[in-house]
Amino acid sequence: MSNVLAALLAAAVLTGAAQASECPGAATADDGFVLERPGIRSVYKNSDDDMVMQVSNSFDSGPPQTQFFLGGLIELFRTSKTGQFAILPYSDMRGIFPLKAGAQRKLDFVELLPGEETAEPVVLELKVTGKEKFSLGRCSYDVLAVKLVKKKSDGEELDAWTALYAPDLQAVLAKRYDEGTAQETTVGYAAIKPLSE
Repeated sequence: MSNVLAALLAAAVLTGAAQASECPGAATADDGFVLERPGIRSVYKNSDDDMVMQVSNSFDSGPPQTQFFLGGLIELFRTSKTGQFAILPYSDMRGIFPLKAGAQRKLDFVELLPGEETAEPVVLELKVTGKEKFSLGRCSYDVLAVKLVKKKSDGEELDAWTALYAPDLQAVLAKRYDEGTAQETTVGYAAIKPLSE
């Protein structure tokens, strides 16, 4: 009987270790990982610059898309068959990271869109409003709730959302819109796995 119990305990420990190894984290994020939800598969890879994350998106409907994010949070460049987008910052952005609870940052830049005659100045305000846990299947991550507000230079608000940002992965796992209202919605990934799988 003791042998049977020992075997069951060993199997449980090995199963737990195997499940933990399936969850990308700070130690393995540089090897790349995949985030998925119905209709989209996103492959995350660090570029040669540790602060820039490359994301390759495949969609059930629509052409593939490649994005580059500073720290996995701020979109720098996007390209696909349907168009391109880039930002040109007015100042060094490296001081934005690392983010901690209570941190506030402000970024001034212009958005560069092909076909547009002018590049309008834009302000992006970031505020870390709290910490949460976010689950992707069997994997759970500590995330920062980062409120992002995009405005015109005259203060007119263009867009606002809260990113649930995992610093260990340098990735936004979900976005929350209309926070604190009856229309509040969260759009996020549902699963994660190492790129090697």
